[in-house]
Amino acid sequence: MSSFDTPGFIELAIDANESIDIRRKRLKFRSWHRGIKEADILLGHFADDHLDSLNIEQLDRYENLLREPDMKIVAWITKDAPAPEHLQNDVMDMLQALDYLKMIK
Repeated sequence: MSSFDTPGFIELAIDANESIDIRRKRLKFRSWHRGIKEADILLGHFADDHLDSLNIEQLDRYENLLREPDMKIVAWITKDAPAPEHLQNDVMDMLQALDYLKMIK
C-alpha cells in the first residue's frame, strides 16, 4: 500500500465529519502545495478543474492518491510507471487523460 513518505505533511485519516466545501478547499491547497513543481502543476490544475465535480467516493480516492510521494504520482500520471492496482481507478484515469501541455500555456 502507501508508503506515506510525502515530505512536509502528515496526512490524517479521512474525516467523515468534515464539510464537503472545506474538504475540497483543503484538497485544492494540498494539490497546489506538494513539494515538487511538476506535481503542483499536474495536481493543482486537475484540482481546480475537477474537484468540484467529484463525488465523495472519488474525493476519497483522490485524497488517498495525495498520500503518495510526489515523484511516484508524477510517474503514474505521465504513465512513465504503472500505477499500483489499488490506485488505478477512475480518478487516475481522469488524471492520465488530461492534456497538461494545454494547461500550462
